[in-house]
Amino acid sequence: MTRISLTVNGRPYQGEVEPRTLLVTFLRDHLHLTGTHIGCDTSQCGACVVHLDGISVKACTVLALQADGATVTTIEGLAQDATLHPLQEGFWAEHGLQCGFCTPGMIMSTFDLLQQNPDPSDEEIRHALEGNLCRCTGYENIVRAVRYAAQQMQSNQNA
Repeated sequence: MTRISLTVNGRPYQGEVEPRTLLVTFLRDHLHLTGTHIGCDTSQCGACVVHLDGISVKACTVLALQADGATVTTIEGLAQDATLHPLQEGFWAEHGLQCGFCTPGMIMSTFDLLQQNPDPSDEEIRHALEGNLCRCTGYENIVRAVRYAAQQMQSNQNA
């Protein structure tokens, strides 16, 4: 067992992990942050996307040891003081989810996109989501949800 320390959603955490423990497993089983989903175990679906030091990663491809000393943001870390992040609000308002399984990964991937490009085109949104699979929605409402969030975030900056 190896001791690790990291900051998750603004809070410091420490724990002991086996060297082969995946970050997604550490988040879910050790910290009980179950918003990050385990989908395919092969890094194909994107349900496990989190931010590691501000970079979007699939948590099923990162060892918990690799996150030692890092800052991690999960879907639970986007809402502030019980106020949904504009992306979370957008997925609700624009019906960007059906079963909801892929939603955390979709939101975290598009959060990364909006940090880099606050006004993406539909094509850029779709490109940003190429590593995320949804079997329910057909992606149209997901794209609308991201556009909604981009508009809300721009309005908040201009206010």
